[in-house]
Amino acid sequence: GSLTDLEARSRATTYYLADRRYDMLPAVLSADLCSLLGGVDRYAMSVLWELDVQTMAVAKVWFGRTLIRSSYQLHYELAQALLNGEEAEVPELAQLASEERDGKLAELVEALETLTHVARHLRAQRDCGGALELEGLEVRAQLDEKRNITALVPRQPLEVHETVAECMIYANHWVARKIQEVFPYQALLRRHPPPRQELFGQLVDTAQARGFSIDTSTNKALADSLNRAVDPRDPLVNRLLRMMATQAMSQAVYFSTGSEPEDQFFHYGLALDRYTHFTSPIRRYADMVVHRLLTAALATEQGAEPVEAPAGNKEMEELAEHINNKNRAAQRAQNLSIGLFQCLFFKERDPETDPRCVAGAVIYSIRDNGVLVFVPEYGVKGPVYLRNKEGQVVSVGPDGTCEWQSGSVQRHSDHIRTTSACGSATFRLFDHITVRVSVLSSSCHSDTLNMEVISNKPHRSSPAPQQVSSQGRNQLVQEVVRLAEEAQKEARKPKLSREEREFRQSKTPNLYSLLEEIRELSLLDPETEPRPPEGTQLDT
Repeated sequence: GSLTDLEARSRATTYYLADRRYDMLPAVLSADLCSLLGGVDRYAMSVLWELDVQTMAVAKVWFGRTLIRSSYQLHYELAQALLNGEEAEVPELAQLASEERDGKLAELVEALETLTHVARHLRAQRDCGGALELEGLEVRAQLDEKRNITALVPRQPLEVHETVAECMIYANHWVARKIQEVFPYQALLRRHPPPRQELFGQLVDTAQARGFSIDTSTNKALADSLNRAVDPRDPLVNRLLRMMATQAMSQAVYFSTGSEPEDQFFHYGLALDRYTHFTSPIRRYADMVVHRLLTAALATEQGAEPVEAPAGNKEMEELAEHINNKNRAAQRAQNLSIGLFQCLFFKERDPETDPRCVAGAVIYSIRDNGVLVFVPEYGVKGPVYLRNKEGQVVSVGPDGTCEWQSGSVQRHSDHIRTTSACGSATFRLFDHITVRVSVLSSSCHSDTLNMEVISNKPHRSSPAPQQVSSQGRNQLVQEVVRLAEEAQKEARKPKLSREEREFRQSKTPNLYSLLEEIRELSLLDPETEPRPPEGTQLDT
């Protein structure tokens, strides 16, 4: 392949950090020539379906090369506003006469409503098969003009994000079926093995403490159990249970179909018998390989010689393992980046005086000397100790405030009790408490967050917990949200010059200048930048 292809293969994926991304492909490709832009012709590989209007059953499917010119380039918030019936200005319609504008706007809204209707049906079909609605932690760092961290904001998907994600899942599924049909022993697919049952122990026990029964025998049973485990008084209960289910999941991996038996092709989380990645070739090398396989499959079916013969099973399996390793590295980098930015955010603030260092937390696990809590405002999870190294325990006053006193701790399955001269205090699973967040610094390892309980009562200014039953949190939805934010960042950047667009030329005169630009983009000086802590993130 070309040098660009070799470099893309080496990187294998785009790295997303809390404040930036590192692309797999040059920006002239990923942000321009290979991206769908409004009013511009773009080459594409497409999957077209003809669906039954009542059942949404597939009557016909077509794969092939297309030329696409987008009539509108809508950001997600605008599309959602149109779906909600809100007043919104579409840039492409701004210059039209009133009557023509109203007519085209009505057509646009109808198209969005139809697409949303189809996506809901597709999701319902997968739900019937046992598709899981999982919950993950994804935080976005807001920076000011001087690149100071002003806020940590958990990402909030819209329904239109789910609509796009569902269409992506459907395309990925049908492409997987096609390439596996034509190349049964050398297609690059993606499988998600069922999790080991022993990993569900914490989920089952925690849910039982709240009066819910979780059946983990199949993905369908698990999905139904999680859907029933809803406390109308506290939506965070269901969210935490879904987070525990996510932690129990095994990782989804790429593989060559000649290396696994067919009964192992299944994707547990999505409830699909065949799955691959096809929809993001500018961000994942696996999608580029799948595009080439699909092109070769279509040529083979037409009796023509494919331009590029697909790799054999051994080579494809080696490539799959390489991509899997790079994906794990990218996930780890993203996880460490989020942890680093969380520390940087609180390190710049005085925990004793800054109100942003005080937040509401929910207990989700009991330990021998404390509890594990989740802080939804910042997407932070971690321990809160109720007994310190000096043997003192947390004592709770009449107003709920906490202080350290001599005493003892008793742990039970669903609660922990501290006893001191002032009496006893009980902390139960799913209790809402108030914590103070600070940073522990060390010369031996990277900074870590420290959380200390300051009241056994809910934090007064905590944001109301959001319902998650209608908000998808699977990996593809998170990807759509992330790409939407990246698109907004790109829109604020200067447009590419003619030379950059036509000749792929950079204005950077030499390698030294390029390295200097990269250094200037750094948030911290390399000499003073703390190394991020060890950590992992599950791929579901």
